Amino acid sequence: MSEHQMKQALETLKESGVRITPQRHAILEYLIQSMSHPTADEIYKALEGKFPNMSVATVYNNLRVFREIGLVKELTYGDASSRFDFVTSSHYHIICEDCGKIVDFHYPGLDEVEQLAAQVTGFKVSHHRMEVYGTCPECVKKRSSK
Repeated sequence: MSEHQMKQALETLKESGVRITPQRHAILEYLIQSMSHPTADEIYKALEGKFPNMSVATVYNNLRVFREIGLVKELTYGDASSRFDFVTSSHYHIICEDCGKIVDFHYPGLDEVEQLAAQVTGFKVSHHRMEVYGTCPECVKKRSSK
């Protein structure tokens, strides 16, 4: 885990007036360590042994707080369950159609799309999102071994 990311996140919480509870710390730590873009349920299941009194609602409420102060991005896809991404800088996602794995990738060349869209349509563009779909190496391997 990046100690630097954790320090920055805790500083952001303090600056925002958000109390740092052991549960909040653990949820943040899990998000920073996990590059899998977990759902609230996955976070809950990973931490319930350490915090038996913590509920799924506690996880959701903390994720909402983190989202509101800009610590995480909420990723919504077609399956109705939001996933949470600690990396809030601009990046894109590639998603496995077999297992649902989501991997980050950076490609700065698409920033100009917003400018072009604004120019062509007259819209005031706030952001864009791009997803690439395919089959991850692990699933390709599983398919070929069948």
